[in-house]
Amino acid sequence: MDISPPPTKHATALGVLCGAVSALFWAFGFVAARHGVLIGMSPLVLALHRFIWPGLALLPLVATQGFSNLGGLGWRRGIALTLCGGLPLALWSYFGYVYVPLGHGSIIQPSCAAVGGLILARVVVKETLPLRRIAGAVTIVVGLAVIGAEALRTMGSQGLFGDLLFVAAGTSFAIFGMLLRLWRLPPMQATAITSVLSLVGLPILYFAYDNFLAAGFFENLLQALVQGVFAGPAAIYLFTRAVVLLGAGRAAVYPSLVPPFSLLIGFLTLGEVPTLSQLIGLAIVIAGFRLTQTS
Repeated sequence: MDISPPPTKHATALGVLCGAVSALFWAFGFVAARHGVLIGMSPLVLALHRFIWPGLALLPLVATQGFSNLGGLGWRRGIALTLCGGLPLALWSYFGYVYVPLGHGSIIQPSCAAVGGLILARVVVKETLPLRRIAGAVTIVVGLAVIGAEALRTMGSQGLFGDLLFVAAGTSFAIFGMLLRLWRLPPMQATAITSVLSLVGLPILYFAYDNFLAAGFFENLLQALVQGVFAGPAAIYLFTRAVVLLGAGRAAVYPSLVPPFSLLIGFLTLGEVPTLSQLIGLAIVIAGFRLTQTS
């Protein structure tokens, strides 16, 4: 239960703004990734943009806390966080857009993160789940089934494989969130550690260097800003501020805004028109999100 004190009017307005902008930034990340794939950018390059720049920027912070034990977290835990919330997560997500359109990834990944979080809360920390939240999780799965059926029907096994990549990304993020909860780790500290440790993947640029150059300065700059700044540290910081200002219960609504924001921005910027199945799946998923966020 959310026991945060009632925020003042000013704090409420600021919290709402932070939450909405964080959802907007995450949505921009999905749209920019789809745009990058459509113009021929390698998912390897996109994933590196997601972590190279924040990793380099946050390297002094992690160094100040101490590399010997990563500021008290320890290398074993740091590696586990990075495997779930670092470069591998980005690779699942960006490779998914090679196979399926924007609507699939921007709905499936946040939804699987939400459902996975509920399952882990029950299994790992033995949290009691009210019937309403269980119904919400089942509703989200039904919405995902509608989208998955469209992928199988219109794109065959290739579409289903793309959807499963986003399932993997969402599940990885759910595990990442559970580890933060178990280890009582602030999100920004986790972001710094996962970004810095993800720099170990920098050598894979060797295999995509020609693609990196072919994309040109503007496209690389766009991805560096959107993936490495807005959809990464900036979105996490803003969402964390929303939690502080509004309380965890009230701030939980904002991740559910990511799918509709993504579809709207994708329609306006990329011209990708959501199919009827995607819209039906989205409506079911949002209903499920609503149920999971209230007890």
